[in-house]
Amino acid sequence: MGMPYRYQYDTSPKKLKPEYRRKNKEYPKKSTVYKEKENKNHKENKKEEMQEIKKKAKIIFYVLATFAIVFTISYRNSLIDEAYSKTESLKNEYSKIEKENEQIEVSIDNSLNFNNIEQTAKELLGMTKLSGKQTVYIHLPKQDYIESKSEKVETKNDDNIINKILNMF
Repeated sequence: MGMPYRYQYDTSPKKLKPEYRRKNKEYPKKSTVYKEKENKNHKENKKEEMQEIKKKAKIIFYVLATFAIVFTISYRNSLIDEAYSKTESLKNEYSKIEKENEQIEVSIDNSLNFNNIEQTAKELLGMTKLSGKQTVYIHLPKQDYIESKSEKVETKNDDNIINKILNMF
């Protein structure tokens, strides 16, 4: 029967003897076969474990690389957004300054109006328009006031160092 130890079902269970094996058959020693199988299994298990570790390492590497790429892209996008917001604020500032400049130009044009200048001169400075009585004529004699420079020829003395020293003594 298939099982080595069985019980008999009666009033008092008795243990039956295990099946008998013949002794004339030679079986390989259990320890060497077991060790060989164990070594093979151990090597195969190590290989499988290494393959699993490599697979996990690859997955972790791909996840980290993907995270790094996504982080880099998001960082670049944040820099681009920041630069864009700066340019927009500068454009807004520029448009405000242009509007102020146009308003100042209009106010300058209005203040340069001849009527405004005349009115300001009359009210603040007490000035009046020119009349014939205020005109004063100056008579100048018709002489030539330009004096010509006399023609003098100046010669430059190119004395060398020896002549200068001799002139000093």
